[in-house]
Order: sequence, then C-alpha cells, then structure tokens
Amino acid sequence: MTLPSRFAAPEMRARLELIASSHRRLTGRDLVPSPEALWSAPRVILAHGTETDPIFFFGNRAALNRFGTSLEAFVAMPSRLSAEPMHRDERSALLERVTRDGFIDDYSGIRIAADGSRFRIEQAIVWNLIDADGAIHGQAASFDRWTDL
Repeated sequence: MTLPSRFAAPEMRARLELIASSHRRLTGRDLVPSPEALWSAPRVILAHGTETDPIFFFGNRAALNRFGTSLEAFVAMPSRLSAEPMHRDERSALLERVTRDGFIDDYSGIRIAADGSRFRIEQAIVWNLIDADGAIHGQAASFDRWTDL
C-alpha cells in the first residue's frame, strides 16, 4: 500500500528510514523489509520526537486502528497522552530505561484509545531513534499483542 502523502516529503522519508535502521542497528533484526513497509505492517509501529513534551510523528495504519484515531490527530498528539494519567509514571520509567539501554523488548503497559477504551500492550519493543552519528532523534515502539480491558 502507498504511504500517505504526508510521509512523501524528504524529511519524513528520512524519519521513516531512521525508524527502520535504528531498530535494525539496536536489535539486530529487521522490523520491516523496507521503510515504506512501515505504513502497512500488521503490527503497531509508532514514533515520537525529542520535544520537551514529545509529539508522535508517525503511527502506521495498525496504530491508528488500535488507538482509534486519524493520522492527522495522531501526529499532533503528545505521546504521553497515549497513557492514562495514573500510568504516566510507569511510561516515564520505561522511556528512561530505553534511553539508557538503547532498546527493550519486554515492555507491557496500559494504553488508552481515543474513545477512552483501555488496553494492555504486551511484549512491546521500544527503541531509541539513533542516526549513524549517534544522535538521538526520539523513540519508537512496536507491538502486536494486546488485551482489551
């Protein structure tokens, strides 16, 4: 499937490449066959930047379906809002662990969809978006297991 037009700009294509290449570099495994395949991958894949209050800049079709939102709304949302307020400390500790270790592949936690429904993600992979020079550009996550609550 073709990428949405918002991902066609060179800057966004570079960010998609960074999602895929960082995953490969840190885990030793390919997340998808090519960066273009991120959009249509059957597993949830999402990423946020390095802003003070990080904003999602990518969510694939599976992420939009799981979170029940549009691409336009998702890429305008601070990533902290994907967790309920009572679970944000847990999320913050997760992100600190990823920053320190580069990636984790055993994360579980409760998330909230746009309609307020809750779900527990299981065995999520979370990794730093690191370029070839070692600069961090954000973090990404991927999961394909969850339980509706």
